[in-house]
Amino acid sequence: MKTYKQFRIQTEPVNVELVSGLLWQLDLDGINETDNGLIVFAGSTKNISQDDLENILDQLVDDGQIHSFSIEAETLEDKNWNEEYEKNVRVIEVTDRVVIKPSFKDYSAKPNQIIITIDPKMSFGTGEHATTKLVLQLIEKYLRGGENVLDVGSGTGVLGICSVMLGAKSAICIDNDEWCSLNGNENVKANQLEEKVDIRLAEIHQIKENNFDLIVANINKHILLEIADEIKLKIKKTGTLILSGLLITDEKDIVEKFSPIGFALKDKNEMDEWCALVLQLN
Repeated sequence: MKTYKQFRIQTEPVNVELVSGLLWQLDLDGINETDNGLIVFAGSTKNISQDDLENILDQLVDDGQIHSFSIEAETLEDKNWNEEYEKNVRVIEVTDRVVIKPSFKDYSAKPNQIIITIDPKMSFGTGEHATTKLVLQLIEKYLRGGENVLDVGSGTGVLGICSVMLGAKSAICIDNDEWCSLNGNENVKANQLEEKVDIRLAEIHQIKENNFDLIVANINKHILLEIADEIKLKIKKTGTLILSGLLITDEKDIVEKFSPIGFALKDKNEMDEWCALVLQLN
């Protein structure tokens, strides 16, 4: 009999967006929100322990983001988690123009709206989380049309797909997680963009192209700091860089890392505790 690990997490104060956004850096199968916390799922084959969760939550306590937390762990009989997850997925109106919907939900489009079909299959990046919304809003603001786009840590592929639907010439979406690669390709097909959006199972140093007009990366701060030099090698001198997966308190570290290699902070967007930054080469 297959089993899965379930962790019920409660924090004081309750902050499901902050906690879930950071927990997604682990190799999880899913996160469901409840009225007073989160339920985290990991298959029995996943090397996820309560200690892994506690390390992230302890850091939030140290940073003053939460005061305390509790975790209840169980091992239960497996079930169809995609089906369970679909019950909680909804249509997201990111902006007046950009809407994200799963294929199994109905939505009547308003004039001039762009409807992006995303079936998450557990991948991060459905439009629910603040950082995804922030980046999509900035993509809409800065995209002029005809750009070559690179999405680093693409998850569902939503940022690359949205960029093309807003007028970009092409998008390469990279992720080092095979499940995200499979899901990204499914979403590209659902939006009939196989000719314009290229999903790759790769890391940024494996990408040969270096002519990107726009690079977006919605991943955690530590990875962004590690790949800063690689990002510079891939972007045009006139290109735009949009970074998120960041707490507002992370802005200082990002600017201090990217400024010495030639990037200047041009704009930023904030929602709750999260921010997205727009940088350009000087």
